[in-house]
Amino acid sequence: MRITAAIAAVPHAPFTLDELEIDDPRDDEVLVRVLACGICHTDIACRDQALPVPLPAVLGHEGAGIVERVGEAVTKVVPGDRVLLSYDSCAACPSCRAAQPFYCHQFGAYNFAARRPDGSGALRAEKIEIGGRFFGQSAFASHCLARARNLVRVAEDAPLDILAPLGCGIQTGAGTVLNALRPEAGASIAIFGAGTVGLAAVLGAKIADCARILAVEPNPARRDLALALGATDTLDPSGIDDVPAAIRDLLGAVGADFSIECTGIPIVATAAVHSLAPRGTAALVGAMPPGAEYRFDAIKVMTEGLTIRGVIEGESRPEEFLPRLIALHREGRFPFERMIRHYAFADINAAMAASERGEVVKAVLRMG
Repeated sequence: MRITAAIAAVPHAPFTLDELEIDDPRDDEVLVRVLACGICHTDIACRDQALPVPLPAVLGHEGAGIVERVGEAVTKVVPGDRVLLSYDSCAACPSCRAAQPFYCHQFGAYNFAARRPDGSGALRAEKIEIGGRFFGQSAFASHCLARARNLVRVAEDAPLDILAPLGCGIQTGAGTVLNALRPEAGASIAIFGAGTVGLAAVLGAKIADCARILAVEPNPARRDLALALGATDTLDPSGIDDVPAAIRDLLGAVGADFSIECTGIPIVATAAVHSLAPRGTAALVGAMPPGAEYRFDAIKVMTEGLTIRGVIEGESRPEEFLPRLIALHREGRFPFERMIRHYAFADINAAMAASERGEVVKAVLRMG
């Protein structure tokens, strides 16, 4: 079957839209006609090889669309179902068997190899193989192959061009608060970076009834949006020599009960840990390059009983968590649509550039 896809072929270069041949779905696979797909910082990092994904490849991992065909073993969805796409996992490792697929032992193979786990490809340009199945989907395309395991069925009236980014960035931020950290009502939290993940964390912290929600962000428009979405305080770290001290000035002498680092920048991670109150917990969420090393004051961590932990995908089991977020959105308690700006699929490079410049928080492509 012929499809149209955006191909990342060279780091730091524009995507090219071209026609590709896509495989028929295997027994456990589903062919989805993509209607919308969010652009995530991870897509940019993989295009530019800060995170290594074999190129050329079709990226995109916040897809949403309509099921067109299903493999013989698929019973979860049928043609015509509207679905959101999220990350993939093996279903067989100790983490998956413990209902923690976000820490799948084969997460890299299922999400960053741009191939099926058996090494086979699903996309071709004439006789040249193009990487597909990025995050189990490769949704910068008119159609993609996924597995029933990484699909979430939604209602027939679901606005897919709004809900698409729930599959990664939104669930990561909100889930880090609601699933991983689980602050008690009245807690304080400092969120470093007010992009998609950080702002979704702000929304999650508001739902969790945190008393003080601080967004640390140099971009003034994003600080304003953080306040509009529920932050009680913001801090511009630009030119501040001691960010943890500035945070204590805002939140009180002991610091924050929780912090979330959303930037992947080592010096920011250090500040996130050093801003904690005794017995506080810092979640490291931002995508950092392979081999990145973070530095913390070991005496502070030890004597104050601090916890430093990684969180991936907001510890979300998508089939359970995404419906919860959709319900909160319908109630008006999770207005993440305020982050979104829509672009036509043909304008993917303009959307990428606007995202990189910080002019848009969450760009969503409409395949239409």
